[in-house]
Amino acid sequence: MKTTAILLSFLVGLSAAYVQQSSGSASFTNYGGCNRPACGKAGNGYTAAINQLAFGAPPGLGPGDACGRCFALTGSQDPYSPSFPGPFNSIVVKVTDLCPMAGNQEWCGQSSSNPNNAHGKPFHFDICTDTGGAAAFFPSGHGALTGTFQEVSCSQWSGSDGADQFTGACLKGENAANWPSVGCGNQGTSP
Repeated sequence: MKTTAILLSFLVGLSAAYVQQSSGSASFTNYGGCNRPACGKAGNGYTAAINQLAFGAPPGLGPGDACGRCFALTGSQDPYSPSFPGPFNSIVVKVTDLCPMAGNQEWCGQSSSNPNNAHGKPFHFDICTDTGGAAAFFPSGHGALTGTFQEVSCSQWSGSDGADQFTGACLKGENAANWPSVGCGNQGTSP
């Protein structure tokens, strides 16, 4: 009986785990007002918010394990104009913010029970317009794309942390092993 209870507890915990992969398919949008990010530090360079299921913490609990990690993002299709031939761009961003599930179901609605968003993508990056990332990534007249992401060393990121940025354990993406290795742990339960 005790073994069954332990196994059941493990399986429940497994189903409620955050989903963090070093590469895969994703959707991309953009947002402004990036100066008060969930990671606690605003970036200087291309930055992005990542969907809650990958972020590693729900709103209000502070930084998750995604904070400070860098990703190469590559667009390949506009979900609203599938025949658009491009050109498509690639940029490297640092995650500084959370795209919460509440209010963002179409793009950031991934959950343990429904791992893909409305566009069939398990990951979403909301690229900050304030840092120039959105202008460098999206073709003129297009504000939503799908494509791929790859976690990279933050030495490939063209931004600057500055002396006082990303000094907490959860925010040192440069020193943490690529996902799925957890650099500092996640907070709270996943959606």
